[in-house]
Amino acid sequence: MIGKSKEMQIVFDMVEKAAQSNAPVIIHGESGTGKELVANAIHHCGLRKDQAFIQLNCAALNETMLESELFGHTKGSFTGAYSNRVGRFEAANQGDFFMDEIGDMPLSLQTKLLRVLESGSFERVGDISPINVNVRIITATNKDLELLVESKEFRQDLYFRINVIPIYLPALRERAEDIPFLINSFIRLLNKSTGKTIKGVSHEVLDTMMNYSWPGNVRELKNTMEYAFVTCDHTTIQEQHLPRRLIVSQPQANNDLAGPLDEKHQLIKALKTTNGNQTQAAKLLKINRVTVWNRMQKYGINLKTILSE
Repeated sequence: MIGKSKEMQIVFDMVEKAAQSNAPVIIHGESGTGKELVANAIHHCGLRKDQAFIQLNCAALNETMLESELFGHTKGSFTGAYSNRVGRFEAANQGDFFMDEIGDMPLSLQTKLLRVLESGSFERVGDISPINVNVRIITATNKDLELLVESKEFRQDLYFRINVIPIYLPALRERAEDIPFLINSFIRLLNKSTGKTIKGVSHEVLDTMMNYSWPGNVRELKNTMEYAFVTCDHTTIQEQHLPRRLIVSQPQANNDLAGPLDEKHQLIKALKTTNGNQTQAAKLLKINRVTVWNRMQKYGINLKTILSE
C-alpha cells in the first residue's frame, strides 16, 4: 500500500492497531481501492501471521457452492459431491479468514455464519458432527451495509458482530495527492516486469491523471499504466500513450478564465484572482490543487513575483 495523504495515514494507523487484535475487522471501500491489500497487511503484521490466511469472494459463487466453500461437505451430500471436502473455515483454523464482498452473502448463509462467529463451531454440509475452530474474521464490502440492514437484506445481528473494527478506504479521487507516488511505484514494477526503461510521465500526462475521477480507483490507475507501457516506445509516457477515456474526460477550464489565454496565463490569472491561494485557484480552473502546484513548477511561476506585478 502506498500513500502519503492524511487519509491513507489514518488507514495505516488503523491497520497497525487492527493487526494487534483478534477482533473482527471490516474493510469498507469502493471497488479497486485495495481492500484485499489491507486484509493481507493485517494478517502479515498480526498475531496470527504464522498461521493460515484464507480468502473467499462471497459474490463469486451461488448459494450451494458458497456454503460448501465455507463449511466443507461430505461425499454424496449433494450432486457433484464426489468426496469429502474441507471448508475454508476449517482450513483457516488458528489463522485469519478474509471474506470479500460480504454484502452479497445470501440471508440463509448469514444465519449460519453468525452461528460460527458466536459459537466457534459448524458442521460440514451433509454431516452432523460439529467442528470447532478458532478463526479471526476479516470482511470487506463496497456496499452500504447499514442500508442493507434497513432493507432486510443483511442481518443486523451479523452486522454488529463483524463491525467491531471498521476501516474505511478512501477513493483515489479523495487522495489525489498520492497519484504521483502510485505512478512512480507502478513504473518501477512495470520496468522490472517488462524490461523497459521508462523514466516517468510528461507534465501533461500528470495533469490528466490528477484531474481524472478514477471511478475504478487504484486498480484502474494500475491498468492505465500497464496500457501505457504497452503503447509507449519512449522513456517518457505522453498523452497519446493513455487510454482514450482519460483524454476525453478532461474538464474544460472556467470560461471566465479561458479564451485565448494559454495554460500558463490561465494559472497566473487564477492565482492573482485568489491572491495566491492555490486551493481557490484550483476551484476556479476546475482542476486539482496538486495540479496547480505541478503547473507552477512546470512554468517556473513564483507567487511573490506575480502578486507584486
